Amino acid sequence: MAIQIVMDRTGDSRHLFNLHDAQELARAEQRFNELTKVGFTAAVRTGTDQLSQVKSFDPNAEETIFLPRLVGG
Repeated sequence: MAIQIVMDRTGDSRHLFNLHDAQELARAEQRFNELTKVGFTAAVRTGTDQLSQVKSFDPNAEETIFLPRLVGG
C-alpha cells in the first residue's frame, strides 16, 4: 500500500491506495494533479527524515506528502 498525506491548517488527511490497482492508482494521480494545480507542494520521502520535491506523479512512491502554500502576513 502507498499513501498520500495532505497537510492543511486542521492537521492532515491520509489516502491509502494499492499500487497494483489501476483504479486506485488513477484516483491517486488525479488527487496529485488537483492538489498541485491549486498550489500544494508535493514531496516524496527519500530516506529517514528526508524529502524530495516532485513535480509529477510518481506511481512507485510509497509516501507522498502535500504541503500547502505558505501565506505571510
